[in-house]
Amino acid sequence: MASACDGCAQRDGCNNQDSCEKRNGIEKLPQGAGNDIKCVIGVCSGKGGVGKSFVTATLAKKLSSEGLKVGIMDADITGPSIPRAYGLKGMLEVNENERIIPAETSSGIKVVSLNLLLEDESSPVIWRGPVLSGLVRQFWTDVEWGMLDVLLIDMPPGTGDIPLTIFQSLPIDGLVLVATSQELVSMIVAKAGNMAAMMNVKILGLVENMAYVLCPDCGKKISLFGSDEVLLRDSSKAGIPLLDKIPLDPSVTALVDSGKTEDVDTSSMLEGSAKAVRALL
Repeated sequence: MASACDGCAQRDGCNNQDSCEKRNGIEKLPQGAGNDIKCVIGVCSGKGGVGKSFVTATLAKKLSSEGLKVGIMDADITGPSIPRAYGLKGMLEVNENERIIPAETSSGIKVVSLNLLLEDESSPVIWRGPVLSGLVRQFWTDVEWGMLDVLLIDMPPGTGDIPLTIFQSLPIDGLVLVATSQELVSMIVAKAGNMAAMMNVKILGLVENMAYVLCPDCGKKISLFGSDEVLLRDSSKAGIPLLDKIPLDPSVTALVDSGKTEDVDTSSMLEGSAKAVRALL
């Protein structure tokens, strides 16, 4: 895979990645005053519609149920869906220090999203890239996150301005890639993985979402998108391990869609992803 050092005139004889990042203008933003975030995990996908926000929401619930203090930064600015997954409504407030106070779910998961800053959540966000990227930086520096074990960042799909801003500006400890098993998605996963490698961001692994559905009559696993052989082969070639395979369960989908993510039984879900996150703490 390519590296952020490729093409650097000072690459020879340089073993200091930190100084390399500073030379190339990729110095990370510091945490906001008073914040203590131990681990930052990006949840990303090469394309939309694969359930990235679903994985973010349910992984947050799982980690929280295991006793960790968890926050979610909804950085999918033009398609924010985390507040709805948790049934959060209303406008975020600002404290006396002009810092944004996150919303909290019933179990204490902290959430910041543009949908919680708009009077009408259905209003379209017609902003150019630099404005969107600036908002993501503010979600890191100007939010009263407090003490968190894990901050999950629900990233927009693809490799555009906002993912690039997150990779360059925020101290990401690891990435979880989300994909389905279509052959086209396999190529896009490779693109997202290559971008992460170029930005020197560690990829924890891959979550295959909607991997199958269980027949309600016989219990047979039915592959919705065909064999995942190509996806697993290509991700393995890229050095990306498979963390979890999540079935499509209409009952779970209904809970999330109705804002009841905290009612989802995650005891047997996303075990590989949760283990990979805990290993960083």
